[in-house]
Amino acid sequence: MAGLQRVILKGFKSIKEMDLELRPLNILIGANGAGKSNLVSFFKMLNEMMAIHLQQYIGTMGRAQSILHFGPKVTPRMEARLEFEVENGIDTYALRLFHAAGDTLVFADENLSFLQTGYTRPKSLPLGSGHEETRIGRKADEGEPTARVFRHLLNHCRVYHFHDTSPTARVRQYCYSGDNRWLMPDAGNLAAFLLRLREEHENIYQRIVRTVRLIAPFFADFDLESAGPDKREIILNWRDKGSDQVFGPHQLLDGTLRAVCLVTLLMQPEGELPDPIIVDEPELGLHPYAIDVIAALFKKASHYTQILISTQSNLFLDNFDPEDIVVVNREGKESKFARPDGTKLEAWLDEYSLGEVWAKNVIGGGPH
Repeated sequence: MAGLQRVILKGFKSIKEMDLELRPLNILIGANGAGKSNLVSFFKMLNEMMAIHLQQYIGTMGRAQSILHFGPKVTPRMEARLEFEVENGIDTYALRLFHAAGDTLVFADENLSFLQTGYTRPKSLPLGSGHEETRIGRKADEGEPTARVFRHLLNHCRVYHFHDTSPTARVRQYCYSGDNRWLMPDAGNLAAFLLRLREEHENIYQRIVRTVRLIAPFFADFDLESAGPDKREIILNWRDKGSDQVFGPHQLLDGTLRAVCLVTLLMQPEGELPDPIIVDEPELGLHPYAIDVIAALFKKASHYTQILISTQSNLFLDNFDPEDIVVVNREGKESKFARPDGTKLEAWLDEYSLGEVWAKNVIGGGPH
């Protein structure tokens, strides 16, 4: 399957140096503080960068001091290289960010390249140096075909984070009903997105409803109607089985709401799935049965798109295979990423589940 094949990252948070080959399904496991979430955070930075919000992201994350590996005195720059397998070759995006005045980061260089199958020398498109925000979008708007391809590839590397289900979370509020083309990272437009699926993909919408019922047996259906003077607002109303009363999103428990977000993300039309989908700790607040349902959806989605998940749950891990795992260990001051040797696990897996093997610290990724 085409997709993001390799990530090289240097000098980012706890990741001093990492060279990781990705597969269709990638499950990051490790102890608290090992660095799993830091890899997810790098993709979040990419999301912000592509939205021309890199400097804002740097500021909100505690400036460069908090992003560079042990600060700028130890690590004055960070580097990243992403290799995408495309239909006729390998597309590579490379960047270097240097520490600059004001405790921020600026581009030392930014480069796009394409190595066509059967050729030995890539075609390169340098984007210059000294700029504060990526130049990919600008080049794409100027009609540069290589930049257009990379804008598409990088815009589809989406991080989803459904942890905030507080009363003020956007997913519990009204949203603009026309904001429905893709699911927001925090599911802030979940109601609008589901309404579009009901109108354009009725069969998929009904599958989502049936799956939510597996996790929440009391649930009957969503009650999605545009409101407001111009019929431009919508909120995630729903109905209980055996009752005509309409309930609002504030009457959904946190775990149920997170499950609805995950089910919708993973069961949307195959052609609309982001690639890759990146989720940090999807098991948070879920019942064990719901964890199994969501894990099965991740496995199915991995046939159509790439999946990168960080987890702390051995119950969640039980649903996957050893070849899906990336073990993250903190060695000294840096995070190390490695895949376990499946042959060494065979004897253990005859008697224990994969989650139990992890809990016994056989494959690492546990507290030292």
